[in-house]
Amino acid sequence: MNIYVGNLSYSLGEDDIERVFSNYGTVSTVKLIKDRATGRKKGFGFVEMEEEEDGNKAIEALNGSELEGRKMVVNVAREKVAN
Repeated sequence: MNIYVGNLSYSLGEDDIERVFSNYGTVSTVKLIKDRATGRKKGFGFVEMEEEEDGNKAIEALNGSELEGRKMVVNVAREKVAN
């Protein structure tokens, strides 16, 4: 299951996000999105979890919860729409 995670502190790394989500199940990948020009994190990313049930538990528990002083936005990732 692919999960969108937004409103993240720029100081967080992929390992930090994996630690948080691994409390709910097995995390396959974590990808924090960076600006192509500057390499600076954009404050959002994606978490892939092996089991959909675990992903749903993580979304329910973490959406709106606070991490490093910011309320996370956590929901099912939408497919990217081609322009």
